[in-house]
Amino acid sequence: MTKPPSTPIIDFHAHLFPESIRTARERFFNGEPAFRLLYDSPKSRIAGVNDIIAAMDEDGVERSVVFGFPWKSLETTRMNNDYILEAVARHPTRLVGLCCLDPAAEGAAAEVERCLDAGLAGIGELAFYTGGIETVDLDHLAEPMALCRERGRLALIHTNEPVGHVYPGKTPNTLRQIYDLVSRFPENRIVLAHWGGGIFFYSLLKKEVGQRLANVWFDTAASPYLYDRRIWTAARDTIGVDKILFGTDFPLLRAPRYLKEIEASGLSADQRARVLGGNAAELLAGCF
Repeated sequence: MTKPPSTPIIDFHAHLFPESIRTARERFFNGEPAFRLLYDSPKSRIAGVNDIIAAMDEDGVERSVVFGFPWKSLETTRMNNDYILEAVARHPTRLVGLCCLDPAAEGAAAEVERCLDAGLAGIGELAFYTGGIETVDLDHLAEPMALCRERGRLALIHTNEPVGHVYPGKTPNTLRQIYDLVSRFPENRIVLAHWGGGIFFYSLLKKEVGQRLANVWFDTAASPYLYDRRIWTAARDTIGVDKILFGTDFPLLRAPRYLKEIEASGLSADQRARVLGGNAAELLAGCF
């Protein structure tokens, strides 16, 4: 792929799990309907730190933003977040970690504070897999988002397109709910996963929406499964190339699948450099 060699590739969306979960995932299904939903099938890949470093070396990815899963159990949450902290400590120049949890869980704010104190770059991928993003969910998000805002950290939120085919992990969120989320926290730097469910198209409206999305970025996780490759230029022409963050949803997909698509997308070399790493480097620089 043609790209400026001085621009490293940064993958903004990767999931990691400790060995106890990787080797016996079924032990963690009880009381965790979302985890069962996404990982009940043995075909659903689960990766650890050695897996991602090996894949990054093979695929030419310089850094990855890594996180666990929004567990309901605080004990499992802490275990997964500890694994992320350990992974980042082992590979400080290759990995950037986020604190992942269920914002509604008892002790959620304290866990966010613990992880931010330990050096994680923010919270995410926070997801509401078994329901939409209701007002009560925004209320639960308030304290974690305040902690991120006060410390200059970011928040990565799972969103998805509200129409089209159904697949495991597709939530019943609506565009209104996504819009209410970014409107509720206008001073937070927010990354909406999976192209933000397409909400960026509404930045074409003459009033309000563009301003509401001023502090919002969009990652490309799972894009080859969801969108025609025209999404890359459509996003560039509506929200702007500086708002797009390359993310693979590792281990669901690997970087080469995206790189081939981006090469054929119509983005210029400079624009590809922004998407593949330039935008992420600037956003992450503000977190430390």
